[in-house]
Amino acid sequence: MSLSNLSLRCSACGETYETAWAWRCDCGAPLDFLADASPSRGAPDPREFDDRRGLWSFADFLPVGPHVTLGEGMTPLVDAPEWDAAFKLEYVFPTGSFKDRGATATLSVATELGVEKVVEDSSGNAGAAIATYAARAGIDADIYVPASVKAAKLRAIERAGATPVRVEGSREDVTDACLEAVEDGDGWYASHAWNPAFFAGTATFAYEVAYQRGWSAPDAVVTPLGHGTLFLGAYRGFRALRDAGWIDEMPKLLGAQAAGYAPVAEKLHGPTEGTNDVADGIQIRDPTRLDQILDAVDATDGDAIALTEDAVESELDRLHRRGFYTEPTCAVAPAALDEYRERGILSDDDDVVVPLTGSGLKN
Repeated sequence: MSLSNLSLRCSACGETYETAWAWRCDCGAPLDFLADASPSRGAPDPREFDDRRGLWSFADFLPVGPHVTLGEGMTPLVDAPEWDAAFKLEYVFPTGSFKDRGATATLSVATELGVEKVVEDSSGNAGAAIATYAARAGIDADIYVPASVKAAKLRAIERAGATPVRVEGSREDVTDACLEAVEDGDGWYASHAWNPAFFAGTATFAYEVAYQRGWSAPDAVVTPLGHGTLFLGAYRGFRALRDAGWIDEMPKLLGAQAAGYAPVAEKLHGPTEGTNDVADGIQIRDPTRLDQILDAVDATDGDAIALTEDAVESELDRLHRRGFYTEPTCAVAPAALDEYRERGILSDDDDVVVPLTGSGLKN
C-alpha cells in the first residue's frame, strides 16, 4: 500500500476517511484500513523464505514499507514441555515487548504521512515502544503514563528523548488526558488501542508463527488480553493468512484477563470475583475495540477468562525457574492454560502457542 491507499473505514457505521490522519470516526468507533494489504502469490516454501528482514519479511501483508525499523521480529518459537505448549518469546524485541510490532508499523505510517509529533497513552510497554521508534524516526513524542508507572519503563521513555506526561488517577484518566491533547491538535495519535497501523504490526505475530510451523496454524493461541492489541492482531493475521490460502484453518483464540479488569470474560461468563493488580499491563475495564474482540472470540470458537493475582504470581515464579524471565503481566497467558484445560476448552493433545509478551528486565 502507498500513501494514497491509507484510507480508513469505521468499524461500526462504515463511514470512510481519505487518509490515516483520522483516528476516530465521528460516531465514536475505531477506524480500520479500508483495504487490507495482501500477497499476490501463494505461500512460499518455508525452506526458501528469506526472513532476514524480521517481521518486515511479510511486507506484502503490511500497510507501508519499513521506513522505521530496528530489525525487529522473528522472535523464537520454543518448546515448553512443562506446559505442553510452545512459547513465542516476544520479550526479546528491541524494547523488551511485543509492542515493537505495532510501533514499527505505526511510526512507518507516521513517517509516510509526514507527521512531526506523535502522542500515545500507555501503562508502559507501548509507550516505551512508541518513544523508541519515534526516536529512530526523528519524530517528537509525548507519552501519557500513569503516575505510578514502573521506573524502568519511565526511564526507557525519557532516554529515548520522548516527553513523559504523568497523570494521576486510573488508567482511564491517562487515556482521557491524552485524548484531550489529541483533540486540541497536539500531535498524531499513535495509539496501540485506536491506530489501525498498530494492529497491522501485531498481526505479524501470526505470520511468524505460521511460517515457523511450516505454514500451519496451531490448534489454539492463548494471549494476555487488555485492549486486545495482540489478541486482535493475531486474529487479523491468521485470517489474512487463511484468506490468502497460506494456511488452511484458523486457531482458537483464548484470552487471559486480570481479575477485576475483565470486561471480555464478564461479557461471556458474567461477573468475575477477586482482583489482580500484579498484571498491570492489562488493567483495562473499557477496551476500545471490545466489539471486535468479541467477534474474534466468536469467529474462532474462542474464549476469555479472568486470572487472580495469586495465580499469576505463582505462574511468574514457575516461568522464572524454567528460564523465561518475563514481567508479571505476561504470566497470565501460561497461567490460563491449566484453567482452559480444566474447563475442557483445551484438550491435553491440543497444539497450543503462548506468546511471552514482556521482559522481566522492565520490572
